[in-house]
Amino acid sequence: MAQTAEQAAQRARVTIGDSEFDRDTAVTLREDGVYDAELSAGWTILEAVNGGYLLAMLGRALGEALPHPDPFSVSAHYLTASVPGPAVIRTQVARVGRTLSTGQASLFQFAPDGTEIERIRVVGTYGDLDGLSDEVRTSARPPAIPPLERCLGPSDGPVPLAGGSAITERLDIRIDPATVGWAVGAPSGKGEMRGWFGLADGRDADPLSLLLAVDALPPTSFELGLKGWTPTIELTAHIRCRPAPGPLRVSITTRNLAGGFLEEDADVWDSADRLVAQSRQLARAPRG
Repeated sequence: MAQTAEQAAQRARVTIGDSEFDRDTAVTLREDGVYDAELSAGWTILEAVNGGYLLAMLGRALGEALPHPDPFSVSAHYLTASVPGPAVIRTQVARVGRTLSTGQASLFQFAPDGTEIERIRVVGTYGDLDGLSDEVRTSARPPAIPPLERCLGPSDGPVPLAGGSAITERLDIRIDPATVGWAVGAPSGKGEMRGWFGLADGRDADPLSLLLAVDALPPTSFELGLKGWTPTIELTAHIRCRPAPGPLRVSITTRNLAGGFLEEDADVWDSADRLVAQSRQLARAPRG
């Protein structure tokens, strides 16, 4: 869909640090290694907070705690479903080297009786993406996705994204028509999901928002004919380079659903046709 003059002006105004994504993933240092945070209801799916949004928030806290600026590899175990509201993030530095540093972070919330509940635990290795060499040797190719204006979003008829969740209002996602059969009751039976990804306010991608992008599209289980929430058990993301301005293309595949669990492999490409992020997650298949 072509941008209107108003949308183009909004994109020009929204920069990194000024967007809703930045405000909603902000953390406040309470004491050494401890940060206060507020999980926004605007990033929920069926009342649970989106896993990619959580990964970005903990990624931001680790970036504050470690001496290197950019996430290279971040692995998260989702222990219990997070809910909107206050949270505490505790970080620990495990190792600091010349080019890489590693740490861990855990996000906690409190039950009504005051019991502290750990929601997610992350281990991350950070470096400086601007210091990487320009050498690329790859057999990977960008996914064949139709132009953005020919792909489908929430306003294009019966194509609800992630159950009509609040997060769709904060994202600009356009799904490849070849992977939206599930929306009209005709799933392809293939574990594939492809589409364009951006933030609704026009903020361009950076390494932290890539942690959101790998877990933002509808689950591949929809195209396998399964409906309902597909909770993430574990997710590992690799950030390969700093993305160029413009929308991202995301391709997700599942090759094996067995025993009630499935894997999802995601590739994220920028407007310069570079593979900027990769991820793999293990998720529980919908029970419905």
